[in-house]
Amino acid sequence: MPHSDSTLLKADELGRIEIVQRDGMQIIRRDIRAARWWARAFARSAAAREARALAKLDGIDGVPHLLGWDGYELLRGYIAGQPMQQAQPRDPAYYRDALRLLAQLHRRGIVHNDLAKEPNWLVRSDGRPALVDFQIAWTRGRRGGLFRLLAREDLRHLLKHKRTYCDHALSLRQQAMLKTPALHSRLWRATGKRLYKLIARRVFGYWDNEGKGRVRD
Repeated sequence: MPHSDSTLLKADELGRIEIVQRDGMQIIRRDIRAARWWARAFARSAAAREARALAKLDGIDGVPHLLGWDGYELLRGYIAGQPMQQAQPRDPAYYRDALRLLAQLHRRGIVHNDLAKEPNWLVRSDGRPALVDFQIAWTRGRRGGLFRLLAREDLRHLLKHKRTYCDHALSLRQQAMLKTPALHSRLWRATGKRLYKLIARRVFGYWDNEGKGRVRD
């Protein structure tokens, strides 16, 4: 149920996400009980994955703090900032800091896996980056070949955003990486991406890289 002192951010088939006030602090609350019955198991699995990722990333500046997860309600710290598509960061320093932030994630064995969506990148009031939405993150911790492949895609998605807003600052090495997507990325674009977009738009109300979803009736 929504709280009287809450601000709704998103409500869709996977539940509700709200900003709530608790103990004088703003926090983000993800309520799995509000998910559609047919999506509840997936919503719980995604929230549990996010909780594992945030627990492993505890203490990293630019990642929300995990405040609680009881199987139904995920609570995480609130990070003030604008999503990338609104802030449109054009300062090369933002992308240098973002690279360092990604390196910290990867050193702890976490791959975000959803960095193509601009709303998952925040631009804080001081211009520094932050990351949110770890629902499909790699949390196994093992750094084998698949981990390295996925971590490279995290980096490549960041470089795509840099190309959009700050292309003059791309190094030659970064330009070369943008031209060589991983095999699984090429296969995804050639096969599954259209089906994903169809499901995302028709079922969840997502549109391309906006990632905001809809407010469900």
